[in-house]
Amino acid sequence: MKKKQKRLSRPFVMATFAMTVDGKITSRTFSAIDFTSRADKQHLIRQRSLGDAVLIGHSTLRSDNVRLSIANKELRAERIKRGQAEYPLRVIVSNTGKIDPALNVFQTDPASSAPIVIFSTTRMPRNNRCALMERATLHLTSAPKVDLAEMLHRLKTEYRVRRVACEGGATLFRTLLEGKLVDQLNLTIAPYLFGGAKAPTLTGLSKDFLPRSVACALKSMRVVGEECFLTYRVTNR
Repeated sequence: MKKKQKRLSRPFVMATFAMTVDGKITSRTFSAIDFTSRADKQHLIRQRSLGDAVLIGHSTLRSDNVRLSIANKELRAERIKRGQAEYPLRVIVSNTGKIDPALNVFQTDPASSAPIVIFSTTRMPRNNRCALMERATLHLTSAPKVDLAEMLHRLKTEYRVRRVACEGGATLFRTLLEGKLVDQLNLTIAPYLFGGAKAPTLTGLSKDFLPRSVACALKSMRVVGEECFLTYRVTNR
């Protein structure tokens, strides 16, 4: 009889996405496109501000080139009032480690941002490793891929992270789902249709089903303008 593997303790994980009516989160070129309203962009920052850490996959970071910071002073004040750091820890995941140190996230003033932690593998090229060590804390594994359950456990035990705000992309989100590592999904439905088999959905481009269906329970729904904002509780059974 196969021994049941013990689950590692981890933070609460909430993922935030915007998608079109036909379920696409970006175009077939995976380029950064602006198809949501100002209200949705504020919603994303609000969700980010609720996390002790903000988590992003390298491909999404490269295409969006975001700083993962919080410019809104009121949101930062709310964080401090809740007992959180002024800015959420910035966490980047990459299996290959080919992360460009010239990305905007690495150019922020340390006084107006949070530390950066990178989880990757020993496949990370030496040049990248040397450059990134000056800007971030590296956690490299000799395994082919980053173990996301172990990563979340380390975030909880070593960095005292209680809540993680995941901002994608689809590959990272799918892997988290497969590992039963998502607790909440914040989803904005935008009034567009992109079409096309090569434009990714929430779970990427794979034609394969998830190992098991993921059940969600609707917690809240609100309509702002032409967009619908949904919050789901994900049941990890």
